Amino acid sequence: MTDVTLGMPQLPAPDYPAEVRSRLEADAAEVIARYPDSRSALLPLLHLVQSEEGHVTRTGIRFCAEVLDLTTAEVTAVATFYTMYRRKASGDYQVGVCTNTLCAVMGGDAIFEELQSHLELGNGETTEDGKVTLEHIECNAACDFAPVVMVNWEFFDNQTVGSAKQLVDDLRAGRTVTPTRGAPLCTFKETARILAGFPDPRPGSVEAGGSAGPASLTGLRLAKGEDAPGRVVSPRHGGAPQDEAPPTHPSSHDAPQRTSASDPHHPAGPVAEEGE
Repeated sequence: MTDVTLGMPQLPAPDYPAEVRSRLEADAAEVIARYPDSRSALLPLLHLVQSEEGHVTRTGIRFCAEVLDLTTAEVTAVATFYTMYRRKASGDYQVGVCTNTLCAVMGGDAIFEELQSHLELGNGETTEDGKVTLEHIECNAACDFAPVVMVNWEFFDNQTVGSAKQLVDDLRAGRTVTPTRGAPLCTFKETARILAGFPDPRPGSVEAGGSAGPASLTGLRLAKGEDAPGRVVSPRHGGAPQDEAPPTHPSSHDAPQRTSASDPHHPAGPVAEEGE
């Protein structure tokens, strides 16, 4: 009889070497101690094992399950839900091009297509030298600086096709690359350990930061009830400013719409008698 394979991995997963296991257990104990319920430590522990191998392996899933007294199925369910956990080996630098609406129309689609051609990669693939993994990503909450490229979650704002190509070339060549905002760049494994909750050893990284763009800050001031510097949009009612002519063709938002209340031929009310 021919054996039938369903493509499932052989269980159990291999364990870490003793030295690695001992080191990770000490780190895991530090993480777990921060939470009243050990299960709450699963997300940072997945970052921890990702910092070891660059992605969440079967061995990493087994480790998390054992130290948290969970099943591997429970850990796998979480690890496969969040895109921040990698399912396969990836590069030192995760280059994500935002292709959500605003970044896309500002050039994000063109940047992503050009980087695919330049690097000869598909979405989620890694260069042969193991340096760069290219992916398209959803909104980075940095629309003021569109189009945006992120490298290991650090911002590279107002990108062009040319600057993005230079960015990936510099990363592959080992040249120093400085994010537009935020902390100095580090490898994906180092980023994962920081996300697990361990101190960032890079000089100046804690002090580094970045601000939202002017439009976002204006919205924040308005939300707080503060006066905004100047008018953001024209008022819908009242006279036009002195230096602005009144609109001759109102937008669909401002133009009066025909409704049952304004159309005598289609009055409001039920279209049939009650019970009909």
